[in-house]
Formats: sequence, C-alpha cells, structure tokens
Amino acid sequence: MTRWIPTKKEKYGVAIYNYDGRGKHELCLQVGDTVHILETFEGWYRGYTLRNKSQRGIFPSSFIHLKEATVEGIDQQEIIIPTDLPLVLELGATLREWAQIWHKLYVTSNISLFKTVQQMAYSLIECRSQIVSGTLPKDDLVELKKKVTAKIDYGNRILGLDLVVRDEAGNTLDPDYTSTVSLFRAHEVASRSIDDRIQEEKTRQQNLEMRRQTLFSTVHTYSLLMNLKNFVCNIGEEAELLMSLYDPDQSEFISENFLVRWDSMGMPKEIEKLNNLPALFTDLSSSDIIRQRLFLVCQIIRVGSMELKEGKKHTGGLRRPFGVAVMDITDVAHGKTDDEDKQHFIPFQQIAMETYIRQRQLIMSPLATSRVSGENEPLTVVFNKVIATREVNHKGQGLFVTLKLLPGDLAQVRKDYPHFVDRATAIVGKMGFPEIILPGNVRNDIYVTLLHGEFDRGKKKTPKNVEVIVSVHDNDGNPMEKAIFPGAGYDGITEYKSVIYYQVKQPCWNETIKVTIPIEDVCRAHLRVMFRHRSSQDSRDKSEKPFGMSLVRLMKGDGTTLRDGRHDLIVYKIDVKKAEDAKTFLALPGTWAEVLEKEKQTGKPFHHAGLIPVTKDTFQISTLTCSTKLTQNVDLLGLLNWRSHPENLEQNLQRLMEVEGGEIVKFLQDTLDAVFSIMMDTSEKETYDMPVFNALVFIISLIGDIKFQHFNPVLETYINKHFSATLAYMKLTKVLNYYVGHAEEPALAERLYSALKSLKYLFRFIVQSRVLYLRFYGNSEDGDAFFNSIRTLFLSFNTLMDRPLDEGVKIKGAILKYLPSIINDTQTVFDPVELSVLLTKFIGSIPEAQLVRQKLGCMCKMVESDLFRQPECRDALLTLVTDQLSGQLDDRSSKPDHEACVQLLSTTLDNLDRKDVGPTRAHVQLIMERLLRRVNRTVINMDRSSPLIGHYLACMTAILKQMDDKHYTHYISTFKTRQDIMDFLMETFIMFKDLMGNVFPADWMVMNLLQMQVFLRAIKQYSEVLNACFLDAAHFDLQLWTNYFHLMVAYLIHKSLQLESFSQEKRNKILNKYGDMRMTIGFKIGEMWYNLGPHKMKFIPAMVGPILQATLVPEPDIRKATIPIFFDMMQCEHNFSPGRTFQTFENELITKLDQEVEGGRGDEQYKLLLEKTLLEHCRRHRYLAHSGEELALLLSSLLENLLAYRTITHDESPEHRMSCTVNVLNFYKEKKREDIYIRYLYKLRDLHLDSENYTEAAYTLLLHAELLEWSDKPCAPHLIPRDGQHIWTQQELKERLFQEIICYLDKGKMWEKAIELGKQLAKMHESQMFDFMELSQLLKQQAQFFENIMHAMRPQPEYFAVGYYGLGFPSFLRNKTFIYRGKEYEWLEDFSLKVLSQFPNAVRMTSTAPPGDSILSSPGQHLQCFTVKPVLTVPQRFKDKGVPEQILNYYRTNEVDKFQYSRPFRKGEKNPDNEFATMWIERTTYITAYPFPGILKWFEVKSASVEQISPLANAVETMEMANEKLSNLVQQQACDRSQAVHPLSMMLNGIVDPAVMGGFSNYEKAFFTNTYIHEHPEDLERIEILKQLIALQIPLLADGIRIHGEKSTEQLKPLHNRLVTCFQDLREKVEKHYGVITLPCSLTEGKKGRVGSMVMPYIMSSTLRRMSTVSILSNASSNGSDTPPRVSSQDSLSSRPGDRRTSVLSRAAAEEDNRIGRKNRKEWSMSKSQVLLERPSDADEAPPERQQRPKSLQLGDRRLTLSLFQGASSQMSPSSALPASPHTPRSFSYSSLLTDVDGGGAAPDPTGPPPPMPPKKHPHEIDHHPHFASESPPLPVKIESKPPPPPPKARKSLLPSSYEHGAP
Repeated sequence: MTRWIPTKKEKYGVAIYNYDGRGKHELCLQVGDTVHILETFEGWYRGYTLRNKSQRGIFPSSFIHLKEATVEGIDQQEIIIPTDLPLVLELGATLREWAQIWHKLYVTSNISLFKTVQQMAYSLIECRSQIVSGTLPKDDLVELKKKVTAKIDYGNRILGLDLVVRDEAGNTLDPDYTSTVSLFRAHEVASRSIDDRIQEEKTRQQNLEMRRQTLFSTVHTYSLLMNLKNFVCNIGEEAELLMSLYDPDQSEFISENFLVRWDSMGMPKEIEKLNNLPALFTDLSSSDIIRQRLFLVCQIIRVGSMELKEGKKHTGGLRRPFGVAVMDITDVAHGKTDDEDKQHFIPFQQIAMETYIRQRQLIMSPLATSRVSGENEPLTVVFNKVIATREVNHKGQGLFVTLKLLPGDLAQVRKDYPHFVDRATAIVGKMGFPEIILPGNVRNDIYVTLLHGEFDRGKKKTPKNVEVIVSVHDNDGNPMEKAIFPGAGYDGITEYKSVIYYQVKQPCWNETIKVTIPIEDVCRAHLRVMFRHRSSQDSRDKSEKPFGMSLVRLMKGDGTTLRDGRHDLIVYKIDVKKAEDAKTFLALPGTWAEVLEKEKQTGKPFHHAGLIPVTKDTFQISTLTCSTKLTQNVDLLGLLNWRSHPENLEQNLQRLMEVEGGEIVKFLQDTLDAVFSIMMDTSEKETYDMPVFNALVFIISLIGDIKFQHFNPVLETYINKHFSATLAYMKLTKVLNYYVGHAEEPALAERLYSALKSLKYLFRFIVQSRVLYLRFYGNSEDGDAFFNSIRTLFLSFNTLMDRPLDEGVKIKGAILKYLPSIINDTQTVFDPVELSVLLTKFIGSIPEAQLVRQKLGCMCKMVESDLFRQPECRDALLTLVTDQLSGQLDDRSSKPDHEACVQLLSTTLDNLDRKDVGPTRAHVQLIMERLLRRVNRTVINMDRSSPLIGHYLACMTAILKQMDDKHYTHYISTFKTRQDIMDFLMETFIMFKDLMGNVFPADWMVMNLLQMQVFLRAIKQYSEVLNACFLDAAHFDLQLWTNYFHLMVAYLIHKSLQLESFSQEKRNKILNKYGDMRMTIGFKIGEMWYNLGPHKMKFIPAMVGPILQATLVPEPDIRKATIPIFFDMMQCEHNFSPGRTFQTFENELITKLDQEVEGGRGDEQYKLLLEKTLLEHCRRHRYLAHSGEELALLLSSLLENLLAYRTITHDESPEHRMSCTVNVLNFYKEKKREDIYIRYLYKLRDLHLDSENYTEAAYTLLLHAELLEWSDKPCAPHLIPRDGQHIWTQQELKERLFQEIICYLDKGKMWEKAIELGKQLAKMHESQMFDFMELSQLLKQQAQFFENIMHAMRPQPEYFAVGYYGLGFPSFLRNKTFIYRGKEYEWLEDFSLKVLSQFPNAVRMTSTAPPGDSILSSPGQHLQCFTVKPVLTVPQRFKDKGVPEQILNYYRTNEVDKFQYSRPFRKGEKNPDNEFATMWIERTTYITAYPFPGILKWFEVKSASVEQISPLANAVETMEMANEKLSNLVQQQACDRSQAVHPLSMMLNGIVDPAVMGGFSNYEKAFFTNTYIHEHPEDLERIEILKQLIALQIPLLADGIRIHGEKSTEQLKPLHNRLVTCFQDLREKVEKHYGVITLPCSLTEGKKGRVGSMVMPYIMSSTLRRMSTVSILSNASSNGSDTPPRVSSQDSLSSRPGDRRTSVLSRAAAEEDNRIGRKNRKEWSMSKSQVLLERPSDADEAPPERQQRPKSLQLGDRRLTLSLFQGASSQMSPSSALPASPHTPRSFSYSSLLTDVDGGGAAPDPTGPPPPMPPKKHPHEIDHHPHFASESPPLPVKIESKPPPPPPKARKSLLPSSYEHGAP
C-alpha cells in the first residue's frame, strides 16, 4: 500500500487559488493562505494553514506556490520560518490584518475610510512585489523600505492598530535588545512622525499653501523643471529662444539662459527633441522662491537677413530681435500650482523695428500686429512693458511649457526624481551661488552681460548696424576654444556674435554669456570685444571690417579676479594689420577705471592718441564671477600671500574678519594653512598669538553658519589629514587660558564667548596638534606642560563659574553648553579618570541654585560622551549625577527642573543598559538607592496630563528592569524600620495601580507590555516582602494588604493583557514574546489569599468585588484558581459570624456581580464553572452543604438573568430589553435588594421613555414611590435615584416622584390615574405640609385633567392574544399565551407581522381554535395571533348612575385583567331558511397575571375559561346592544344640536327599512315559532325578553325620527318622509304583536350642569328596560281586532328581580340581567369566522359619502354592518352600529353595565355609558366613600427563566382581513 511521504524541501507555500474541500479530510483554502506542508502523495499535500493550525487536511499541490523557508524542530515540533525579508513578512501580516478591517468597513458602509484602506493596501501590494522581485538597486530598496514602513505606520494609526517602532533602517525594534529609554524614545519619534503625516494629509486636502510649507520646510535649495513642448510662431527663418527666470521688481535676471534653436520650418533643430525640451533651473534659494513676483521670460531672436523675407543678395545669418514671451510663475514657485502635466501657454509679443521700417511694413502690410516696444529699448524695459500689458493679441502664437517645482539641489533632484531629470535635461545654473554652498561644488563661471553702447556714425548718414563679437584670448593672443556659452543646452563656442539692432545709435543688448575656462588659465586670459558694422546688402557686408575693439583682463595685477559690476570699456580704433598683436593691446588699459587708477599712480594723464587711438564710441558691460577658486577680495589674498608683505600681517589678520564668508570657505584649507603657518613661523614671539587665535575662531564660527554648515566635513578632513602644526596646542591653550582668566574684562568677554562657541573645533586642533607632537617627539619633551594647561583651564573655568550669578551669565551658559563637546577628543590625550574628576569638580563649583537647567544639560552631554562608557570614569561621574538628581528631585526642592532632570536620568539609564559599557551592577545599585524612591514620588506627585509623566515612567521602568533579585533584596534592607518598608510598599502599590495603562497611549503595545512585564517582576519580589514582614499578627496592616490585592486584580484585568480581545496574529505575537502574564498573577492571588490565615475575615466584604473581577477573567485556569476563594470567604464568615451565616458575603457578591456582568464581563462558561465549583466545595462541607448549595443555585439563576439582560441590551428591540429588565427586577425584589432593584427600575423607566411608553414609565416609577413613606425620615442612600446627589427626606423624594409620575401619566393620557395620585399629593399639602401655593397648582392641574377627560380625544388601544405553540419555541414561551397591549390605531395585521418577524421560522396558524396535541408537541413553531376585547370592570361609585361616555371609555381598556374572544360555530344541521337557529358562540375568557396597564405592555395569561352562548341568548345580547346604541345616539343628537344628522339618518334608515336582511324578522322565524317553543320550553322567558326588546325599540325610534325631522334639511326631506312612512308600518306591526312600551320621561331632556353645559349620561340597555313601562301586552294568540289593547298599570321593569309581585316579563328581564352578569358577557355580535372588537369612531368624523351599503356581507368587510334587524343598510356608519348579522366578519359590539351582585358585566360599547358596578372585594357592601389611596401595579413574578418576546412596533399592513379572523 502506498504511503504518504514526509516532505523535506516542500514545507511552506501560499495558496494561489481558492479551494473548497469536498470532504472532512480536505482543507478549504483561500487565495493568500499560507500553508505548512507535512506530507505529499501523488499531487496532494497534507498539512494545515497557519491561520488555523488545529485543523489538518489534504489539498492539491497544484493550488500551492512553494516558497523557501527554514524548519526548526522535527516531527510534531516543526516550526516554519519563512526566509523572506522581515519587511516582506511584516507586509504580509499587515495586509492580512487590514483585509479583515477592510471587510468590516465595507459592512458598516464607512466609505471614505474603506477607500483610503483600499488605496493603501494596493500600494503596499505593489511595493511588496517590487521588494520580492529582488531587482531593485540597493539605494532604491532602502528608499522603498522607508516609504513602505511609513505607509504601514500611517495605516495602523488611522485604523486604530498598534504602533510599530523601528530603528533607522526600518527594522522592528526588539525590546529584549533595546534599552527601555531607547524604546520609549523610538515610540515618541514614531508617534510624532505619524501625527505629522496625518496633519500633512489633512492640510493637503484643506490648504495647498500649508502643504507647500510642510513639504519645503526643511529645504534650502530648490530646482524648477521646465519642459518646452512647442513653439508656435510664423517666422520663416531660423530662430533662437533664450529662456530665463526674471524678477520684474528688481529688473534682474536670476538664471542664465536656456537656449533652444528652431529651424525655419517651425521645428526644433534637434528633431528628436520634438515636444520634449526639458530644462532644470537649479540652485534656487528660499529668497528666490519667495519673491513677490517671478517670471519665466523668453527672448526670440531671428537668425537671417536684416529684414524678413529679403532676397538672396541680402546678408544672411544675422541675429535680429524678433519678440518676447513672458509668464508669471509666482504660483508655481509658491507651491500653489503643482501639476507637472498641465501645459501652460505663453503668448508671443513681437518687437517693433525703427520708425521708417515700421512705416514700410505698414504700407506693405496694414494688418501687421501692433507692437508695444521698439528695438532701441533695453531688453529689461521690453520685458517690464510686456509684463505690465495684461492682454496680448497673440493670435495663437506662443510657447507651450510644463512646470514643476522640486525640492533639493541638482544631486538631490537626480536622486529623488530620476524620471524627470535625465541626460537630455539641460541644466540651467543660477547667476550666483546657492543658499548653501556644498564643499564638492566646484564652479568657475564668469557671466558677461553686454549692456549698451553709443557709436559714431562716421561718414554714414544713418547710425550703424553694430554687431558685437566677443571671444576669449590668452596673453599670446590665441583664442581659447569653446570658452563661451550663450545658453544652457549647447556646447561652448569660441566666438559670440551679438544681436544686431537696425540703425540704432545707442543699442541696448542686455545679452548675457557665460565664460568658463580652467582656473589656471584665468590669470592669463582676457576678453576681446570687436565691433563691426553689418550691411543688409551681402556685397557691401563682405567689405565691412571691424571698426573698434575693447579688451577686459579677467584677473588684475594683484591676483584678484575682475570685480563684479559694470565696466566702461575703452573702444580702440582697430588697425586690421596690428589687430593680431596681442602684446600691444595688453599693454593698454581696458577700462576707464584702469585709466583713472593709473593716472593716480603715475600722475600723468592718459593719451587718447597713443599707439592705438581711442574712438569716441562707448561700450559698457557687466560681469559676475561665480567661482569657488577665484577671489575678488584683496584682504583675503593678502593673508594667503602674507609672506610677501609680512609687515601687513597684523592688519591682514584683522581684515580677515571682514571678508565675506563665501570667499573664505572657498579657500578654507588655504586660509587655515596660512593661519597656522603664521603661528608656527612666529612661535618665538607672542605678537601674533591673539590675532591668529581670533582669526581661527572666526573661521570656525563661520563654518557653524547654516549657509556653510556643509563645510563641517571639510574642516574635519583638514584637521585629520592636512593639519600639521605640532606646537599649535601650546599657543591655543595659552590664549584660551588667558581669555578665561580675564573674562571680567569687557574687551575680552566677547572674544571669549566666540571662542567658547568654537570650543569643539579649537580642542580638535589642540588634540590633533598634541597627537602629532607625541608622534614626533614623544612624552619627554615638554613634561607635564600640556596636562597642566588643561588643569589650569578647568581651574579657570571653576573660578569663573563660582562668581555671583549676575557676573558673566552669558559666558557661564556658553561654558556649560560647549564644554562637553571637548570630552571625547580630550580623553584621547588626557587621563580619562582625571578628566572625569575635573568635570566633577567643575560641576561642583557651580552654586546650587544657579543655572540649574544648563548644568543638568551639561551633565547630560557628559553622560552621552565616551567617558561614561568606561567603568572607572563612570564611578566618578555617576556619583555626581545621582547627587545632583537627588538634590533636584528631593521633596524639599522648591522648583525642580523636571524636564532637565528626566533628560539626564533617562540618558544615564540608557547608557547603562548597553552591552559595551562593562559591569554596571554597582552603578544600577547606586541609582536604585539614591533615585528610585525619589522617581517614584515624583511620578506620584506629577499631574497625569504632564508631558513628562511618560518620560519618568520610562525611567522608573528602566531602573526596575535593570535591577536583579539581589538588588531588590538589598534595597529592602536599606530601610531602617518596618514602617519605612510599609510606606514604600504602600506608595509603590498605589503608584503601580495608577500607572498601568494610564500613561502610555493605548497603541504603544510594546511599551505597555514591557511596563507590565517589569511591574510583574517587581510585584513578585514585593509579594515575598509582604509574606516575610507583614503576615504575623503584630505587624499585619490591613490597608497595605488591601492595596496589594487591588493592585494584583488591576494587573490581572488590565486591558493590554486580555488576549481574547486581540486578533489571532497579535495574540500569538504576545504569547511568543511574553506568555500570558495573567497566569502568574492569578495563581499568586490565590496563594497570597490563603497565606492570610486568620486575617481573611478582615477582607470580607471589601475584597469580594476585586476577587470577583479576578475570577471573571476569561481564562479557565485562572478561574479555577480563584473561584475557590469565594468558598473560603463563605467559610470564614460562617465560622466567625454570630449567626453562622455568610449573608454579608452573599449581599456583596450579588451587588458586585450585577455591576460586573452589566459592565460586559462574565459568560455562560463562567456561570457553569462558578456553580460547579461552589457546589463541589459546599457539598463536601459539613455545615455549608445546604446553604452553600442554595447560594450556588441562586448565583447561577442571577447570572442567567444578568447575562440575558446584557445580551439583550444590544438588541434593536426595546421590548426585549424590557422583558429582561423585569426578570432581573423580579430577582432583586425577591432577594429584597432594594438598592439594585431601584437601579433596574430606572433602567426600565428609561427604556419606556425611549419608546414613548409614558404610561408604563409612570407605573414603573410608581414602584419606587411605593418604597417611600409620607414622613420626614431621611432617605437611605440606596433609595435615592442614581442621577441625583441631593439628600432627600422620604416625603420630599416621594413628592418629587409623584410629580414625575403625574407628568408621565399626563403624556400617556392616563388622567384618571394622575388625578388619583394628585389627590394624595393635595391631601398632604393641605393637611401636613400646608403648602397652599403648591396645593393651588395641583388643583389647577387636576381641573385640567378633568377637562381633558371630557373633551380631549383619547384613542383606545387594541389588545392582542398571542400563543406560542410547539417545542421549537424557548421554554419561557413554549405553549403559552400572552396578552399584549397594542399601540393606538394598531391593526392586527401589523402586529402579527412584527411578532412573526422575531421568529422567521414560525408558521402562523390560520385558525383561532385552541391547538391540538399534535401542534403542542410538534418540533416546529406555530404562532397564533388574534384580537381580544377587554372586559369592562366599572368602579362601584358609577353603579346605577348616569355616567358620561367619556368617563366610561377609560375603564373599557384600562384597569383590566379579563379579556374575551368569541368564536362562532354551528351546532346541529344548518337551516337553509334561517341559519340563526343553529349558530352558537364559543366565548373564551382570559385572565392575565397582572392588570393593564402595568410596568410592561404584555402579561402572561394565568387562566382561561370557555363558555357557549346559545343562538337565542346571542339574539338577546344583539338586541340589547342595538337599543343601547340607538338610545344614546338619540340623546347625543338631542343634547348637542350642532352634531351632524347623518349618523342618525343612517341608523334610523337601517332599522325602519332593513332592506335585504329582513331585520328582526329573522328572530321571529327562528325563535317565535311554536315548534321552537315546544322544543325549547326553557327559553320561554328569554323569548319574552327578546319580544320586550323589540317593542322597546319603537319609542326610541319615535324620538329619533322626531329629532331627525327637526334637524333635516331640504336635501334630507325625501329621506325623512321615507323614514316616517316605514316607521308607521313598523310601529303598527310591533305594537300589534309585542305591545306598546313607553318610557317614563323623554330621554332627550338632558341634565343641565352647573355651568350651563349639558351632561349626557350613557344609558345601558338593561337600564332602558327598567325605565320603560309596558302599556299593552299582546301576543300572537290575541284576537285580531284592530282596537288598541288596554294599557295595564304594572310595576316598572326596574323593580327588584326577587319581588313576587313583579310581572312575568319584569321577572324574566331581571333574571336575564343576572344571568348575563354572571357570565361576564362582553361581546354581542356574531360572525361566521369570529367576532372581534372593532374600534368605534366618533359619528361626526365619518363623512356620509363614505358610508355606503356593501353589495354583500362577505367576510373581510371592515365596515360596521347591522343585518339582524335591517339587513345591510346603505347609510350605515361605523359609529352607528346595531345588531350584527351572522355574516358580518367584524362588527362593533356594545355592552351593558349590569347591577348583578357578583360584579360581572358584559363588555360595554367603547362609547356607551355603563351603570355602576359593585365593588370587587365585597359585593354586598355599598361603598359610600371613594378610596384615593395609591394602588400601584403589582410586580410580575417570573414564571420561566426568560421573558416572553415583546410585541413588535405597530406597522400598517395590507393583509386581507381573512387572516385576522381565521376559520371557525
């Protein structure tokens, strides 16, 4: 059998395709997954992914790209280490981490950050590819690494990830090999650079100017890249374009010219450069960039004939001015425009010729363009004029260029922007030196500008056309080849010919050329300038010879270069024959300045008519020398050549300090050689010692200038390689000693200050001189002179420093600043130990309170020197450092300089934590002894917002890290008494706890973990001290141990150690480096607790909370180690408490557990482990077995509730949160924990307020008020709500709560309850508080509430029953039914959908019948939802009274706990002629656990009962409701004449003209037949009642029709007449069969109120029957005579049911009332599907046009229909409901208030007034005194472990109504 083969090389790879595993043995791979390969077999690999090492499987090898890796370990212990560069690995890890965050950003729709991460990730992927390719040069790779690390760090910051600290090479710092202080400083630098980057990104988007300042803030030299894309101009001849930078305000050119030659065809002469002619203007300084205006100017010169388009006979090759072009580039220079791709158009402006030529051109071409300038104007004037002209008619002619400003000089730009600057780029130099001169910048350029001249016409009538020819010649007259450069971009030429201005007497050229010749040739070179007239005719031109000549010597006789500036040249008349005789000309003066100088020297005038005559012509040039080797300074040249004139030596040395710095640095080596040669050659004398010293100081100071700072390496090189003055040290130290010794002399003080600033290089010269001396002469020559001079110097320093502060403060500060710079050099020639002692004495000589910061800074530099790295020197220096720091950080120090102190201390610790400094144990011990306590106290006393707190914490961490175990032992032994040790430990524990995680930023992961690691080691050491010194009874200190435990717990739960909250990658990184540091602390807590022994009881209950925090750490091992401490606490309290209980522990644990779980800690595993551990321990205990087990189960139950509550707090549904809150409330009420109970009450209140459940919020707050008394007792702290710090009495707090509750009740429109509470408050104010002002406000408020009850609109809520059937529901819902209080106007469909949305898998039951066992035991979820009607319970005070409908409305849907649901069903065979006979009603009554409203909007049904209503009883109910409705509608119309008559019209029409359904004739057919009476003799009384009810309708209809006639309009007259006719027929029929009934008085006579308002009581149907009088009794068997029957006088139907004299009818009516009351009827309407309560609307709100009779009475019709009496009335409105037809799917029902003694009653009409009801508790009593005591809602008792799900919020649904009713 073939076996899998272990791999040897194929160990590591990356998935390049996605792979979906097809079986349990195959791994699923995603692109980018890294895999560790273990075995291979026939194209398959076996291994695991590095992101999930626990799952191993097989995968195809073709999906894997193998990579090189090293393997450590064998078999199961193999560790794969990829051989990629560390940065590549970091890139991969970063990208994987970012990818997870990127996905979350997408999910949360954080678009801006998503795109930012996307761009950065793509950029990193590209960079990684470049690095991995291995093709980058080393320099480019270094730069790319910097770019990548910067991008990683920036991305980590904006994504909230940890900061990565690196060294200068970009490698991640390892804390094991990096000192603590260096690590801290690296964090600071990294954080600062990222902050700068983020700020830069913000400014880049907000302000381009700020970006430019940021970008160029550290740059001193700039370059401007210009690329000429095209030049469009119709010239027809060749042209030259000369482009340069120009300042119009100064009228000066900044750069030399960039030359481009254009051919006659309009193309560049170098055709390969078409559209690409780049030029780089270099060496631009900051002052150039910030000029107010900067222009790019171009002069276009035509090369051809004198005039355009002249013939062949005319002279060609003449350079003629043609035009100019200018562009303002100020914005580019200022960085406001930065788009290298944008092409700028520079318009062309032509230059005019002289007048007559212009006239000729105008005649020939009248449309020639206008020109602003002429040929006779200087070029600068031309440019300025064009710049001033805003609009140029260029006709599309001009230049197209691109521009970009680049930071840096030429070398830097070539390095940073190689794609911009290549070999083809012309380098255009600046006419001058850059701001910073670099040593290697060798330059020797002389710029010559031809300015202007004036030339005599001679024999000509017109001025000459002068051409200037410039060339460079040597002394022999030989021309120097290619020495002249007319512009950058082209090689040099030997002879330069100027532009020719046509017939201009005083031509202005302004042409600049660059002369570049070797430095050695300058002394023998001169410029030769020839003047020649050029003719436009070729034949004449050939005969023209030069008519004049000038010359300029480039170097003067004294060796200085030709000075910069203007020079008026002498124009000599040229003799062609003698023109070549150079010696003759060189003997003559070249400029008029030379003539004047010569005349001064010789005293003889200059002869104009000498050997070569001088013409009257004049010619002026200007020159500018830019040379690093030529000087124009006579004084510098005099010093360099001092030997030729030694008598001027002192003067030359003095004048050297007046020479410009640029001249000196050009000749730095020569100048230094000259200075030291003077010193050596005059060593026997002291005459020149001070001048030479001063000159040397001046030169060194010059190098320190920022402009010449790059010459420091040149000076270093000179000292190390070229300096050779072996005795210079003697002179220099002597003068320096003299200066220091005479510092009080004002003349020497300034020189001494300059010398101190140059002290570093002075000593470099001294030391190098001494080294050279020793090399040549050995030690025996001068004895100890050198050492003594150094000692003397330090002695002088000490004397100077010891003077009073006001003397020489500047000098003292300079000594402290610059003295440390000599240490490293001096120690090479001086004994290091003695030098250390000298430095120590020097610091000691400074008075204690003087120059503290400077002194500490000086010591800091001493520590940074090489001296401190030598153990022997460190012995001396460290003692000094600790003494000074100890004094500064001492508690008695008045104003310590904390910044300077921490800088010195951190530098000291940093240098001690190196590998190359020798043994440091004694030194660490010295710092520990002297400084640790002081550093601790400094940190303790320092403000946490101080920027120095992090530095001090780093120092403390560094000290503790460098201490070993012996250090700790020794340090404790240094304390003299046990009290001192305790004080130290106390402050240390508090400090550690305070500092952990509160100082360093959270993203400084490495620094925070290092701090925690060091603190852990210290805590372990201090734990041993606690055990050794403070455990015995005599020395035990409770506070010390408490602080210790608090520290341990704070350490254990610190966020930086909670590995579970980190990503897998970060977790692995921490575990590999530090391990899980919590484990050590967790076990230590247990160990130290058990060590306490008899002291444990002192920590109960204080330590319960901290120990609980420790046990909640989500690490199983820690939990197992710490949870038993709880049992130990129980045992301790049980043993030591008098009652042998652990009640204190239990209460505290419950309190803290609540806080911790709510704060997010704890989980299901903790609950199980806590219960299991406590049960195990308790059951083994003799006395705690029972009580301990109870506590364990109690805690488990509490945790279950709390975890459910915490889980649900993040749920979107507030109802879920309410449920869980109530469950927790139940628990704490049961445990009588009022403090926590009240806290959760307010949480519940807030949830209700957020959902605008104001009524429920009020009932919730009422539970708090119930806990208070109306007394002046002070409130216990736990009774005061958490949001107030005020101290209340119980009465004050209760009053405040009542006011808040009343406010909520008002918002919830629960004014009845508000009045009840207000009366309590009013009684207290009236009888106890006597605050009548407050009482008046309360009464006004109550009055408003009463008015609201009568007039304000108050919609009634719907109630819904929801059944959860099936085993698929949670146990707290399973097979249970709940009643929900809906929102206003909430429909069943909307409510059902929201309930279903919480259970997506649930199936809605279509039937409302109770489910069978098959559904109850099914594994699925079946949800039943339907509307129920609350059963009215009327207060006793309303019994048998006329109560307005507005008052009763409240009790219809409030203070109810009984609900009914009626479901129609058929019993027996269906009668096709009359279905009423077999239609029964099944009525289910539900009773909830608590009445509504309450603290929740839903309660569980605690009991349910079912009864069946016969068809006859249903008919009686229906008729009673119809009469009741009609009676009250008639009353409303009579009392309020303003009401619309339409509702009355519709109701009357529906009764008297029943149309389709036949009205009550259906009842006659069903129940009044002999057959029915024979079959149902028991129903005889009910039949009589039904007849009575039919008869009772007639007087009501009569009043209604009368009122209708009074209110009818003309449009309603026909309808009214129809009603009268129908009523007559109906009345005749009814009175004939059922008798005549009259009411005692007219119901339309309302009762006047006290203020004249009409009070309209609601009269129930039963009351109507009692009020009526039977006038005629007749039946179907009476004779058929038409004579009206005799009216019999009988008792009113309102007489008592038990009276034997009562008529049969009266008795039957009363008994029926009792029966109805006993059965608690509420709903009287009937339907095939179900009978539900529909919300009635006010009659006047229903417009008549919307009330149309339906075509049929099918299921689903929402409108109210009355069919039993009248069929489907076409005019029926919802507010005028009458008896419902059996076909009616949903109908309004109206109940009666009955007077039965059992208090039951049928459900009233939502708008009808019920009679009073007997009291609930004692029905036989009559309650004459209403009770106003506050009745708060009872708190729900938890039935199951979890609450039912709350109903969803109301949402309108479009479901058909058939879903609502269900099948019968």
